[in-house]
Amino acid sequence: MTADAWNVALNIIASAITGSVVWLTARLVARRRLGRKREFFGLVADSDYLVVVPRHASSTQDHSVHRNDAAALLELSATVGDCGARPNVIFHDQAYAGIADKAEFCIGGPTANRRTVAHMRSALPGLALLDSDRSQPITIAVGEHHYEFEQGRVEYVALAKIVRARLDKPTFLICGQSSTSNRAAGRYLASHYRDLMRAHGTHGRFCVVLRVLESEVYGPNVVELVGDVTDAVFTRNVLVTGATGS
Repeated sequence: MTADAWNVALNIIASAITGSVVWLTARLVARRRLGRKREFFGLVADSDYLVVVPRHASSTQDHSVHRNDAAALLELSATVGDCGARPNVIFHDQAYAGIADKAEFCIGGPTANRRTVAHMRSALPGLALLDSDRSQPITIAVGEHHYEFEQGRVEYVALAKIVRARLDKPTFLICGQSSTSNRAAGRYLASHYRDLMRAHGTHGRFCVVLRVLESEVYGPNVVELVGDVTDAVFTRNVLVTGATGS
């Protein structure tokens, strides 16, 4: 074989090795990312996770669901779809005795979801929802901050990951002042879970407050992170004052 032929053969072999290494590295990185994603959401392949659906607050039908809440569920399902787990969907008033035995996505404020009320009482002592004196939906209160609803202009939602014990499955709670804010939080979790994972770890709990702006015009698409209130909401005996959050 001539020197030129050897050079061609060696280049082909080198290209094949390089391509194999790149392909293998990409596979390993993708597998590692999927593993961390599964850990963050508490999902295992070929297992079930719980989805708790809220009622339509203004509907007279007990099992009517607002389209924004349904859209939030669809976006979350699409996000965790590659984890290989199956959704087990229940309505908020259906009895389900288990807690932390499987990953859970619970959507809706306490007026629309009975399970939200139980989660707040048992795991989020520093998060309060107060009746408004302006005949508006409830105000979200965390410590000295009040986040008041302005229909179509400013709406707030608390997004929390509850981890009761190291080996327990997490509960993701979306507690908004409207179905639009619920959908915005579902979309935020779907698109920013890596940021939340970097900030709190794959197994860490958290709670953030989000602000949805001009929903009458932009729907759930303009969302701001107001703040990370993890320490406040997971602490008991938090003083709630009359201050207004911003």
